[in-house]
Amino acid sequence: MILYIIRHGETSWNVQRRLQGRSDTRLDENGIRLARLTGEALAKVPFFCAFTSPLHRAVQTAELILGQRKVPIIKDDRLIEVSFGEYEGLCCDEKNFEIPDKNFSNFFQHPQLYQTPPGGESLDQVEARTKAFLDDICSRPELADKTVLVSTHGCAMRGLLNSLRIAPREDYWNGGVPKNCSVAIVESTDGSRRLLEENKVYASV
Repeated sequence: MILYIIRHGETSWNVQRRLQGRSDTRLDENGIRLARLTGEALAKVPFFCAFTSPLHRAVQTAELILGQRKVPIIKDDRLIEVSFGEYEGLCCDEKNFEIPDKNFSNFFQHPQLYQTPPGGESLDQVEARTKAFLDDICSRPELADKTVLVSTHGCAMRGLLNSLRIAPREDYWNGGVPKNCSVAIVESTDGSRRLLEENKVYASV
């Protein structure tokens, strides 16, 4: 099995640096452009099916990448973004910081020190559910020789990929949040998984 794992296209909240989490935002004009260009770059990839977070921005990204191809799109809650609980919708930009926790920047800069917001989800929980998703689909015999698209989110994508490497919590982001529409390619063969490529961008902002 070959997995193309992608972060959704840009949204207005990405531009504003608002915490999206489970908020069901939609792609902005540039996000639609990024997804379409990525789809053109992947036009010859023989996708058998697509799994996506149920949030609209991820579903729309999968749809735009697949274009006119008749490929089933399956929503899976395990691919949803981390929940920021009571902090969702708040701005984390330094110039307009709205988050009650003055140490919230640890989420990006020092994830080993990150404190889960009230009503939110921990990074351990994100890694556990995304790993469960990967274990599940990689064990399905009907997908063993197929190419699969996975459309998800920045934090969820890193959580999923972290199941393929041994790294301390401080390296959760492995160089940073994935860019919008960046792609990772994973090969799964006979129970062994290998990261072939990461942070591949086919369309720039």
